[in-house]
Amino acid sequence: MSTRTKVGPAPQADWVSRLPWPDDGVHKHSRGRLGVVSGGPLSTGAARLAARAGLRAGAGLVRIFAPTEAAPIVAGAVEAIMVSEFSSPEGLGRLAEPFDAVVIGPAAGLTEMTTYNLAALGRTGAVLIVDADALTVFRGRPRELFDHLDRDDILTPHEGEFERLFPGLLAQGRDAAARRASEEADAVVLLKGPQTVIAAPDGRVAVNPNGTPWLATAGSGDVLAGLIGGLVAQRMDSFDAACAAAWMHAEAARTFGPGLIAEDLPEALPGVLAALYPS
Repeated sequence: MSTRTKVGPAPQADWVSRLPWPDDGVHKHSRGRLGVVSGGPLSTGAARLAARAGLRAGAGLVRIFAPTEAAPIVAGAVEAIMVSEFSSPEGLGRLAEPFDAVVIGPAAGLTEMTTYNLAALGRTGAVLIVDADALTVFRGRPRELFDHLDRDDILTPHEGEFERLFPGLLAQGRDAAARRASEEADAVVLLKGPQTVIAAPDGRVAVNPNGTPWLATAGSGDVLAGLIGGLVAQRMDSFDAACAAAWMHAEAARTFGPGLIAEDLPEALPGVLAALYPS
């Protein structure tokens, strides 16, 4: 007999009315195309978690961009998710050009290649969700990262990553720090934690109300990045998408409860989405 708790009621938040639901004339390309950049052959799991979350979030087509040596490993571990290989930043940029959103950072590697890959993606029209290694690799030189960003791009740091990019700002408090960081980066900032703070460069700030300790498990952040990407790929406003994803992510974890691992989160999302679907 299941001991899982039920999904709670939909929150009374502005983003609920702006969730991207498909209509009768939709097809997979019109539902949005999400790309996820994989790490090397021993570091493909994070990209697969992010990609599966993006697919569950409703993106019509999700493709993992994998370095040549990692592509066969990724291809053997996914089904509905597509795979393309690249061997240079320029090749990655060409692959990403038709995509609506791209996640870069989960297990991408703390090397200059990650900075070159991000720069190539910054020259495309895709909304970027920048996470994990793609944040840390710019430690001590954050302006190099910010110069590649647009106002609809999204940074998703935990406090350690935040401090590397915005040293000293956390002393102001999390809300003020996220707001200031968003202004400095000129992009949306989602500061992860028990009370995740989301800030946009136009001054909007929100605090996610349903944080849960079940999310303190490896890979959960990769799922969040993919979930944001899946919503943004469907042309949801970046700030709204970050707010919605933070709530859904936590609600999926709360629904599953004890024993949660990151792989469980995408599988819990259909129940969360069903509770939000307008009747």
